[in-house]
Amino acid sequence: MTHATPQVTALAAAYASCRDLHRIHGRSYYLATRLLPAWKRRHVHALYGFTRFTDDIVDVGDDAPDPAAGTERARRLGQWTGQFYAAVDGAQGPADPILLAVRHTVTTFGLPLGDFDAFFASMCMDLHVRAYADYDALLEYMQGSAAVIGTMMLPILLAPDEGPGPLPAATVAAARESARQLGLAFQLTNFIRDVAEDLGRGRVYLPGADLEQFGVHRDDLAAPSASPAVRRLVAFEIGRARAHYRNAQPGLAMLPPRSRRCVRLAYAVYGGILDRIEQAGCDVLAGRAVVPRRQRAAAVVRELARSA
Repeated sequence: MTHATPQVTALAAAYASCRDLHRIHGRSYYLATRLLPAWKRRHVHALYGFTRFTDDIVDVGDDAPDPAAGTERARRLGQWTGQFYAAVDGAQGPADPILLAVRHTVTTFGLPLGDFDAFFASMCMDLHVRAYADYDALLEYMQGSAAVIGTMMLPILLAPDEGPGPLPAATVAAARESARQLGLAFQLTNFIRDVAEDLGRGRVYLPGADLEQFGVHRDDLAAPSASPAVRRLVAFEIGRARAHYRNAQPGLAMLPPRSRRCVRLAYAVYGGILDRIEQAGCDVLAGRAVVPRRQRAAAVVRELARSA
């Protein structure tokens, strides 16, 4: 009988920590990962756990008026950033379980550190940028906060379902734009759904030029329900998000079957959020749009039946 080494045991525990973070905080994404082979699933959990933990550093307590709170978040983000780069550059595994798991995932798939550079840059923007003048400015932020999450995930999803194997660089390059577009689609969906929550943190992600186009003032977003102008603005942003979803679709055909199933399910569940918002008359201020559990379960059944 063989026994796992302490290093193997620690790595398994690290991945389990990331899986727990994913299960608790990312229900829609987590549901979709259940369709992946187990060997891929843990790497997706690692990236989710890492990005979620980082995002929480800049978000938790962000509604506090004390300037010292912002200084503390900046200090913690800088420290965490340094720990990440030390982990991926160093020969010795880090003590933090999230860093241990993500380091292993970065090494396993040769993930480009440029994506992580862009991610940390956008997290820094969240410390001091409270609004975006136009969609180009928002896209610059989303490149690091969302598009690169798609491209980080891409080598994992493109890998053969049966186990790790070499990926032709041309294949990864061809699918990269679709992965970017899907990241943008998911994040814009979040921004549309979470207008009221983000305003409570002092942030407005919907572009200022769009607010002006539809005659919406920042104070209108603090109302208990959406005005006709806000509803028209939200409908416009939904159309923009759906364009990103369409632009991501060519990449589906490049994925192996179980990854394709996973991404199709994520499409269905996240696209369902936009459907729910439209069913509520585009009133994102009166309540948070949620896809019911029975609808998510039905989407899983459809994917399983489709693959069968």
